[in-house]
Amino acid sequence: MKVKILAFVLFLSISLSQAFAGGFQLNENSARALGMGGAFTAIADDPSAIYFNGAGLTQFSGINFMLGTTLIAPVFTFRGVSPQVTEYDATKQTFFPTHFYATYRYNSDWAFGIGFTSPFGLGSQWDSSWVGKYLAEGITLKVFTISPVAAYNLLDNLSVSAGLVYSFASVNITKESPQFPFAGDAFISMNGKDNSEFGYNLGALYKPSDQLSFGVSFHSKILYKFKGNVSTAGASLLASSLPNGNVSADLTTPLNLAFGAAYRIIPELLLSADFQYVGWSSYDTLTFNFSNLKESVANPRMYDNSYIARLGAEYSLNPDWDLRAGIYFDNSPVKAEYVNPSLPESNRLGFSCGLGYKITRKLSINAAYLFIRNSQLTVTNSLEDYATGNVVPAGTNPNTYSPFNGTYNAYANLVSLTLSYSL
Repeated sequence: MKVKILAFVLFLSISLSQAFAGGFQLNENSARALGMGGAFTAIADDPSAIYFNGAGLTQFSGINFMLGTTLIAPVFTFRGVSPQVTEYDATKQTFFPTHFYATYRYNSDWAFGIGFTSPFGLGSQWDSSWVGKYLAEGITLKVFTISPVAAYNLLDNLSVSAGLVYSFASVNITKESPQFPFAGDAFISMNGKDNSEFGYNLGALYKPSDQLSFGVSFHSKILYKFKGNVSTAGASLLASSLPNGNVSADLTTPLNLAFGAAYRIIPELLLSADFQYVGWSSYDTLTFNFSNLKESVANPRMYDNSYIARLGAEYSLNPDWDLRAGIYFDNSPVKAEYVNPSLPESNRLGFSCGLGYKITRKLSINAAYLFIRNSQLTVTNSLEDYATGNVVPAGTNPNTYSPFNGTYNAYANLVSLTLSYSL
């Protein structure tokens, strides 16, 4: 009986750990930057510098505001389980992460700002009767940050910044679970939140000439301590032993370190490039604690450090209109054998375009479109057991469990809109 109860606990830990996988990380916090493929670390010359590189706040004067949102519409499919070729589609959903920034140039050396962003988010929903129902059914994650930032000019061409990050988050998970030898499935629902955690960010911007700039930006990892409730509806004979009541779990999100360079080839054309390192290896183990079971279960996550490479361009047609384009490659941190349908992970390419228009001297609008295409991923050595919902240890004989082998496809359409106003 204890083995069965621990299996229920593992189902939940696997689900929450997948919620902070690479696909849930959001970098779409400015329409202008999105239109340039996110290659903005060495530019950072508008209020979104609070997110991309706070050191850029010293590049513009006065009081400035920026408000926007991004429509994100992901699509996921799975074909299998091998050797079957039946295709399953996740429910189509739309998400709208919002960004807001306010900045103030205090004097020639100091600038300050505060920003509101969503660094993690999204979710997925599969049919309750689909073949992978014990691995993934429904999950929604929301993470928000408020970040005050201060920037200072060390030299005429060198500025630095530091910021505090206050973050709060919530997660909701629903799953089916087998309860053999009892008939039917158990239904598990969990919600959790963390109302107060802290991190920090650092930035630097160096301009050796008017045409050339270099930037670096660092976002610290953050430890979230989720607390919430879990309820399980299952066989009456298991009722007293199923996870119900209070639950807690600690989880650390990865650090991000970005390097950028930008060069203005001609007065009208600006090119930029970024390399973003993501320290996913810090995300190693997730431990669940259930109050009614007095059980703690550790779920190791075999994530690799990863990176995102970005290229962007901005062309000024005239003083009022700007055109933008970008491309990026996002390297998946998840080994193929650990890919889970909560949000299928594979290497991704992003292609973006955008435009900006100055409505008045103080008011401007930016819009962008981004298409993300995950590389098709065929898993032949899955350690995800779709008959039980467990992850088996590496090296387990595939004849002793039901590997979730098959082919994943995913893509997403994103549309971003940002309004900027200067006093």
